[in-house]
Amino acid sequence: MNDCRYFTRTRGAQATLIDFGAIDGKTGHMRASLLVLLTWFALSATAQEVLPTGSAPRALEFDHFPSRFHAFVWRNWNLVETARLARVVGTAAENVRSVAASMGLPPERPVPPAFRSRLYLSIIRRNWHLLPYEQLMELLGVTPGQLAQTLREDDFLWIKLGSLKPRCEPLVYAPPDERAMARCEQIAKLVRTSFAADERAVEEPLAFLTSLGRSIPDDQFRPARGDWSHPRFLYSYFAVFGDPLADPSLDPYPDGLLQRYADLGINGVWLHVVLRDLAPSKEFAEFGQGHEQRLANLARLVERAKRFNIGIYLYINEPRAMPAAFFKPAGRQELAGVREGDHVALCTSNPAVRKWLEDSLAYVFERVPGLAGVFTITASENLTNCASHGRQGDCPQCKGRKSADILTEVNQTIERGVHRASPDANIIAWDWGWPDAAAPDVIAALPESMFLMSVSEWSLPIERGGIRSSVGEYSISAVGPGPRATRHWALAKARGLRTLAKVAANNTWELSAVPYLPVYDLIARHAAGLAKRDVDGLMLSWSLGGYPSANLEVFKRVSGKEEPERVLEEIARRKFGEGGAAHARAAWRLFGAAFEQFPYGGGVVYNAPLQVGPANLMFLAPTGYHASMVGFPYDDLNAWRGPYPAGVFVGQMRKLAAGWADGVAELERAVVAALPEKAEAARRELNIARVALLHFASVANQAEFVQTRDSLRASQDPADRERLKAKLIELVRAESVNARELFLLQRRDSRIGFEASNHYYYLPQDLMEKVVNCDHLLRQLATDN
Repeated sequence: MNDCRYFTRTRGAQATLIDFGAIDGKTGHMRASLLVLLTWFALSATAQEVLPTGSAPRALEFDHFPSRFHAFVWRNWNLVETARLARVVGTAAENVRSVAASMGLPPERPVPPAFRSRLYLSIIRRNWHLLPYEQLMELLGVTPGQLAQTLREDDFLWIKLGSLKPRCEPLVYAPPDERAMARCEQIAKLVRTSFAADERAVEEPLAFLTSLGRSIPDDQFRPARGDWSHPRFLYSYFAVFGDPLADPSLDPYPDGLLQRYADLGINGVWLHVVLRDLAPSKEFAEFGQGHEQRLANLARLVERAKRFNIGIYLYINEPRAMPAAFFKPAGRQELAGVREGDHVALCTSNPAVRKWLEDSLAYVFERVPGLAGVFTITASENLTNCASHGRQGDCPQCKGRKSADILTEVNQTIERGVHRASPDANIIAWDWGWPDAAAPDVIAALPESMFLMSVSEWSLPIERGGIRSSVGEYSISAVGPGPRATRHWALAKARGLRTLAKVAANNTWELSAVPYLPVYDLIARHAAGLAKRDVDGLMLSWSLGGYPSANLEVFKRVSGKEEPERVLEEIARRKFGEGGAAHARAAWRLFGAAFEQFPYGGGVVYNAPLQVGPANLMFLAPTGYHASMVGFPYDDLNAWRGPYPAGVFVGQMRKLAAGWADGVAELERAVVAALPEKAEAARRELNIARVALLHFASVANQAEFVQTRDSLRASQDPADRERLKAKLIELVRAESVNARELFLLQRRDSRIGFEASNHYYYLPQDLMEKVVNCDHLLRQLATDN
């Protein structure tokens, strides 16, 4: 083996150089490491053909750990089976256990089966900078094609990951040296002192699945009121987004959840689907694989939901773009439309594409009678029709056509397919992404049987911190309805179309790591505003916001024209009793007033560390990475702050946190005064408010940290540098405290940190890692001259 010391393999422009001699001199370990590398080489060619890489910059190094292997063990411990972790890196399971113990991690536990099916997004993110694709696939137990499907169809996951795969060399085990063991001893001591055993009740990740999914006895069925001509629908709090119908064990809508929705006036729920997975095609033999099972699962769900008078809606964002190779066979070239990266649109100007779209929808609705309907997005982040991103001029078949004509044609085709099989089904055209200039023409040409849905708060003018802007969507802090929606609803009603408002009733990307935001006054104001507009229905959530909370009750009752203050007072008394109700109402008002200070902006809600909060790591040197959409915030303050100057952004987050802290103090009084039988539920609401406060405060801390860090790097003045270092130390210590507090709160409530299309943004061990990260930064700052 010594004669084969080096092996190189070219990956694009990068050469991988592996020093086998540096791995381990022991024969058994050498063979295991060699097996890892040979497996990596065998999979690599296939992975490169199927999986995207983007710009593939060098992966981040997490130097608060002794090595990349230590980071790998820490981040996957008790989330992935130890034996699998060992196989991925080519070592014995005992070596993995030894490293975990050396860092003070908790004892090994069996990994629940649900983790593999419901935490895979969390596992992808935590290993994105640690493993190359080949080892990531082995960790997940998937093929290149399956991982490619997840990256593309799991709610824009590839975009959330930054549209790039960091360049990682194969990770192979090497025995820790003395330096690594000394650092592990430091980490273990920190873990022991910072995270002493908590004797209070601990909820394991995903524990809420049991409490929300419990079956309902037949004599307790309480169907929703109202008919489907006035839809009130939302998304499951915990559905698997990418392919929810493939596995019946991953029930997105168990009876317990459906009953809770029915009690809150919900009469519809929706599923993300990809049409080519639901229907076969004579023209496209690749389509329809596994469709029988998916349709059978869908039919069972439709029948079960009907018992609660809840209908099932399908999200139709079609036709999905296909890999360029799809268009190589003879006869398919004329179907190709606009190209973006390695995918090409199926051009809907071609009659064959429209026929496939219409026939496939008819096929689904014929075989699953009783479906409530569909809602369409024809201009989303996904590339679908050639006008979906406004680039129809790049398509030979669409060139010269107006975007309004193409968007109208797609909606008309969908309507024909659905109504051909199910004339009474609801078809909802969502104007998301339509160019303002095109919208009136599309609305004018929609079939009269359709609904027109608009985001209620879209284009609402706001001023925060002296900066004027307008809302795009996903806002609770800005109370709709706004001018775009009211204008479109008026156009729709003028020609006889029914209207829906898309609203955020529980949470938004302003903060989605809690199941709901207790800003009941803002929710009531929005519902009252919509009641005056007489919209015909509501979509109450996107993938986030499906928790069966009192927020939904407020929307139900106030949009039904009940008096808002009476509704809020009744809910306060029910939650806290007579003694705590007044304090609860005061707290909710303070939360609402504070939240209206939120520095809303599209870039802010997508890029700032709002979702990961205290779990976001900090770096003394700029990472060079750009923030990704609700994925990795990194240290990209320029992207976090949106339209706000950095100082204004920090100032607004500080105002929000200070006002929210006043509300938390008032809610603490409500909990103290609550009736004994209401105390536990009251404490859980208080903890949600505390989590929100920690997130808001952490965003301010991290933004100020980046500002201060960059000023320190630029300063040459000794006194100024000492002042800046002192500020950095203060901010790092504050973040460490926030991470420890959030650790305790998440351990007691499995809902914290979870969102359906992202799984867990963070888990308790991520908050432990943040404390380790902060400790390392403090050590660096103490020795930096």
